[in-house]
Amino acid sequence: MESAPAHWYPKRRFGDLPHAMARRFPRREALVFEGARYTFMELDHEVDRAARALMALGVARGDHVALWLNNRAEWMFLMFALAKIGAVQVPVNTRLRARDVAYVLRQSDSVMLITHDVSGPVDYLAMVREVVRLPTNGDAVADARFPRLRRVVIVGRDDHDGTIAWHRALAQAAAVPGAALRQRAAAVDADDPVLIMYTSGTTGFPKGVMHNHILIRNVQERAFRMAITENDTILNYLPLFHAFGYSEAALMSLVTGARQVLTATFDPDEALDLAQRERATIAHGFEAHLQGLCDAQEAKPRDLGSLRTGIFAAGMRSATPVAYRGERLLKPLRALSAFGMTEVWVGAAVSALDDDATHRLERSGYPAPGYEFRIVDPETGAEQPDGVAGELLVRGYALMLGYYRKPEETAAAYAADGFFRTGDMVERHADGHIRFLGRFKDMLKVGGENVDPMEVEGLLLEHPAVRQVAVVGLPDGRLAEVPVAFVELKPGVAATADEILRYCRGKVASFKIPRHALFKAELPMTASGKIRKVELREEAKSRLLSAVG
Repeated sequence: MESAPAHWYPKRRFGDLPHAMARRFPRREALVFEGARYTFMELDHEVDRAARALMALGVARGDHVALWLNNRAEWMFLMFALAKIGAVQVPVNTRLRARDVAYVLRQSDSVMLITHDVSGPVDYLAMVREVVRLPTNGDAVADARFPRLRRVVIVGRDDHDGTIAWHRALAQAAAVPGAALRQRAAAVDADDPVLIMYTSGTTGFPKGVMHNHILIRNVQERAFRMAITENDTILNYLPLFHAFGYSEAALMSLVTGARQVLTATFDPDEALDLAQRERATIAHGFEAHLQGLCDAQEAKPRDLGSLRTGIFAAGMRSATPVAYRGERLLKPLRALSAFGMTEVWVGAAVSALDDDATHRLERSGYPAPGYEFRIVDPETGAEQPDGVAGELLVRGYALMLGYYRKPEETAAAYAADGFFRTGDMVERHADGHIRFLGRFKDMLKVGGENVDPMEVEGLLLEHPAVRQVAVVGLPDGRLAEVPVAFVELKPGVAATADEILRYCRGKVASFKIPRHALFKAELPMTASGKIRKVELREEAKSRLLSAVG
C-alpha cells in the first residue's frame, strides 16, 4: 500500500496578493488613509509602481531594505512591492532612536533605508544624519560603519541633501519595463525570507526574526476561524512595523479582500469616530488599546453597531477586567483572545467566536492548526500537568527561519525536539485552552512592546555616576507594566533620579526609558553574584504603588 500523502498546502507569495485581489474585487475599496481611498485595482497599480521604482534604484533580489515609517499608504505599497521583487523588508519601530536604529541598520545588512524627514514632532532625518555619514553630493552612501547601506530614501514632499525623495524615485519607475517586473516577480521563491522583524529577545540588543511567505497560510487559517471575508472592514491603528498590525491588518486585507481603514497612530477618539463613520467590523489591540477605547467611548458614546470581533490579547489577570469592560462598552464587539509572538507569529493559539466569555476573555486561546504546544518545567524540562504553570514550548509550520546572523541565539532558542522556547509562563486547562500568566524571563511588556531590561541596563551603566543597575517591571493600569531602574551609585558620586532618566532620552525608544529611578546603597545579590530582581520587583511595588495609592 502507498503511504498517505503529506499535508499539501499551496505556496503563495506576498507579492502576488495585490494582483490576485485586484482581479477578484477590482472596484471594491481596499485602503482608506487620511481621506485617500484606494480600490484593490488602484492599490495593485501603486504596488507595481513602487516595485519598478525600487528596481530603478537598484534594489536586487535578496537585498534587505529597512522601512522606518509610521503608518501611511506608502507603507502598504512598499511592503508588497519589496516582496514582489524578491527583496527582504526590515520593518523598524518608529519609536526607536539613533542608537537603536544604527544597530538595526548595521546588523540587518540593509542596503537601503526608507524613512521620513519629519513626522509629527520627530525629526527622523536628523537622527539618520546623526548615525549615517550622508554624501555631500548625490545620494550614494559610502559609510564604512554601514558597509552594505547604499541609499537613504525620504518619503515626503521635500528634497534633502544626501538622500533621494521617494516622489523622485517614483518618477523613474516608468524607465523599468513591465516585462522586467514580471520576470522579477516570477523568480521569487516562496521559501525564501521575505521579512526580518526585530524583537527584543532575552539578552542584548534586538534580534532579527526571519520569516518566509508561509505566513500567508497562518493568516488564511485565522481568517477562516474568525469568519473574515471581503465584507469586513478592518480598523487598523496598530503600527505596521509590529507583527500584530502587519499580520492582522495589512496581510489580512490582501488575503481576504477585507477593507483596511488605516490611521497614522493610535488615538482612541479618532479610532472610534472612524469605526462609526466607516462601519468597521474588525478591531484588534493590546490591553492598553482596549483601555483607551473604553475610556473614549465612556466619555463620548458612538454608534459601534457594526463592530463584530477582534483579537484583544487577554490571559494575564490584570487584563481580565479590561476585557470584560471592553465587551460591555464596545457592544456588539465579541472579543477573542490569542497567543503569539514574532518568532511563532500571530495566533499560534486563538479562541473561537462561539466560545463563552470565560474562554474569550480569561484565556489565551486553543492551539491553532499546524501548531503543537508543550508546557514544561523550565529547570527540568519535565511536562507539567494541566493547571500547573510552566514554560510554553511551540512547534509549528510558521515558526521563524531563525535569528538573522545569530546562529548561537537561534540554536539556544530551540529544544532538541524542535520546539521553540518562548520563555513565557502559561498554564493549560483540561479542555486544551491555555492561559498566559507572564514571563519566566525578565522581559518587560510595555503597552504591547517588548523591552529587554539588559539593553537599558547596559545603557545606564555608561552613565558616569552609575556603579550597578537593575531594571524591573512595575504593574501599570494603562501599559500593563513600565520599567523601573534601581541604581547603585559609585562611591562619592551624586546624581538625581531626573539626571538618570534624562540620560536615556534620545538614545533609546521612549517606551524603554524607565519611568522611575530608585537609589539603593547596595543592590541585593544572590550567592552566585546575580541581582535578586524578584526582591526588587516587590520593593518597587511597595515604594511606588503604595505612594500612589
